[in-house]
Amino acid sequence: MLKIAYDPSYAHPLPEGHRFPMLKYELIPDQLLHEGVITSTNLFSPGLLAENVITQTHDVDYWHQLRDLTLPAKEQRRTGFPLSARLVEREIRIAQGTIDGCRFAAEYGVAFNVAGGTHHAGSNWGEGFCLLNDQAIAANWLLNNNLNNSILIIDLDVHQGNGTAQIFENDARVFTFSMHGANNFPYRKEKSDLDIPLADGISDDEYLGTLTAVLPQLIARHQPDFVFYLSGVDILATDKLGKLALTREACKARDQFVFEQCIKNGLPVQVSMGGGYSPDIGDIVDAHCNTFKVAADLYF
Repeated sequence: MLKIAYDPSYAHPLPEGHRFPMLKYELIPDQLLHEGVITSTNLFSPGLLAENVITQTHDVDYWHQLRDLTLPAKEQRRTGFPLSARLVEREIRIAQGTIDGCRFAAEYGVAFNVAGGTHHAGSNWGEGFCLLNDQAIAANWLLNNNLNNSILIIDLDVHQGNGTAQIFENDARVFTFSMHGANNFPYRKEKSDLDIPLADGISDDEYLGTLTAVLPQLIARHQPDFVFYLSGVDILATDKLGKLALTREACKARDQFVFEQCIKNGLPVQVSMGGGYSPDIGDIVDAHCNTFKVAADLYF
């Protein structure tokens, strides 16, 4: 069964000027339900993540500043959001949803979080709409509970997964792979185990050619036993924050290739949605929904 983490808090209302990025979190499950891709039984609402799990990935002092709403104003501006108790609750539910998704992925092959992909959050900082790094937290949860030994994080958002790279820079058990726009935020990059910076305006064929040449070799070389996939749709030509130029068809082909490689190698995969900032919300929702549809077709 396709299991998808979703909670109403994902669409947490924000002050004017911050609401648009949140709309997709309501619209994605609504669209999937409308099209009959899923039913309500496919959706589950995650609980609150335990503090001791958070601090296996994030520094205690940083977490306490989030929890107690004492994060300095300068650091709040870096996140892009005004800090609030509801926003912190949202973040910990997202991270718990990604952990729950790991359990479902182990059982069914794949599982989704409608939100997540908060890859700019480092061990002691938040940045770029990210406070807690959901896939990093979940990867450490798998490792610390001896459920997996070798993890591959495939980050295909248009932005480098700088927080994820920093968190795992000294952990050989987690291989971080980020293929992103060279000239996109963050302008100060961290060092992933493999970074592939892409030129502005890259074509569908060049993008997919690069991915298909690299990913099978990564899997063969590093032999992961679990995969996290960050499937941002800000690679689209329509995206107002991205500088790549992919079509929706290429974005869908990207997803299909990642899932096919996971299936071929018997690798469970947890998928978090990542970014998408096209001016037309329909472009964002349709591209994200394609990721779910591809998985439903391949796995179920």
